Amino acid sequence: MAVAQDMHRFGHHLIVGISGTKLNDEDKRILSEIKPAGIIFYAKNFRYGVHYEEWLQIYQDLVNQIRQYAERNSMLITIDHEGGTVHRPYLPITRFPHAFLLQSRAREVAKAAGLELKSLGINISWSPLADIFSNPDNPIIGPRAFGTTPDTAAAGARDYFLGLREVGIIGCAKHFPGHGDTSTDSHLELPVLNLTIEELRNRELIPFKALIAEQVPMIMTAHILFPQIDAGVPATLSQTILTGILRKELGFAGVIVSDDLDMKAVSSMYAKSGTVAQTFNAGCDLFIVSRNLPSSSVERTFAIAQDFVNSLSNGSLDERIVEAAKMRIDSLIAMTPQYSVSALDQDTLKQHAELAIACAFR
Repeated sequence: MAVAQDMHRFGHHLIVGISGTKLNDEDKRILSEIKPAGIIFYAKNFRYGVHYEEWLQIYQDLVNQIRQYAERNSMLITIDHEGGTVHRPYLPITRFPHAFLLQSRAREVAKAAGLELKSLGINISWSPLADIFSNPDNPIIGPRAFGTTPDTAAAGARDYFLGLREVGIIGCAKHFPGHGDTSTDSHLELPVLNLTIEELRNRELIPFKALIAEQVPMIMTAHILFPQIDAGVPATLSQTILTGILRKELGFAGVIVSDDLDMKAVSSMYAKSGTVAQTFNAGCDLFIVSRNLPSSSVERTFAIAQDFVNSLSNGSLDERIVEAAKMRIDSLIAMTPQYSVSALDQDTLKQHAELAIACAFR
């Protein structure tokens, strides 16, 4: 019983992906035995090739099942929904262009996108990017960022966050302490950035500071190694970066969430015992396991949860750190609205489509 309870405790720090448009036995096992605090949806969770009303009903049934098996009335229902190439649901959900094209209309677009997310029962959007489009050779950020300078990136990210908040969607600044200057993709390998702390302060941290000033409730970590700041581990595992810079220097008191632990930049690290404790000790509160890769088996998710249980048992993870993280997540859940799935009317969708076109061809 104690082990089961500790699994549930880890679930309060877990956002997990689901296999498809229906729950399979592995999904049901994770939801019922770990009871994650939240879900992250991908394109595979929306039925392709059928009319809007049909895929919406299938999706609504999926959300209802998730809540049933997790036995949670309040959940973090999340999605990557930045626009451009980062878009999961099918039409008629509007495909807004990349953030870089939004300019002065970022707040307006965020409000429109947020209304559409609410119709899907989504309450957290993994946006806005606070990264800077500073490296034209960056294979993963580029025009996903709002600007090429700290000030333009900060202004766009701030407006987008405020737009989401106005319509009741929780936003998350990412990827701390900045992913814009990398030349490799952390989905595939661990990027390395040889920036000093002063260089971060003068550039990368500026958009994050702007969002913290607006009380952004969540910040997502970057799976990037900064050898001049912490040569041992990537930012997700770095106490120097997450506690020293983000918590103490920038004064962020909200929830720190990891980027996806299935990404190849860090996936092998989370196959080793003690890594979950190291991540908590660094300052991370909430973990994403997307289960979106063929290599991400159900056993991998349980192994990560078991590492949490073992770390509590052997004392490498302090109860006080877990409790402090839980309190931050409890505060987040308390402020997160719970929405029902409902169809959007055609006039609203038409207006949003026109807005998307106006931004793309401004």
